Amino acid sequence: MVKPNIGIVNALIRITIGMTIVSIAGARYTKRPGKESLILLIMLGAMKVGEGILRFCPVTFMVQKAAQAKEDTGHGSESYPGPSTYNPS
Repeated sequence: MVKPNIGIVNALIRITIGMTIVSIAGARYTKRPGKESLILLIMLGAMKVGEGILRFCPVTFMVQKAAQAKEDTGHGSESYPGPSTYNPS
């Protein structure tokens, strides 16, 4: 089991939006069964529903890991001297 990295409200919003996308794209797909873009929309909506049910977002996980790695190596914003400390004379 994965550790949840999104809140309950965020999860409920993802489930609602995902189900809306799946239902709209599914209804349109019944009228035009040959459109691959509608299949893609159905899969994206299903992914959002899955993220909401599991309360785990892979994109959020990667961003958190990158921020943590940046902080651990000391390349965060506090190590950058900034333009105010630069004096060319």
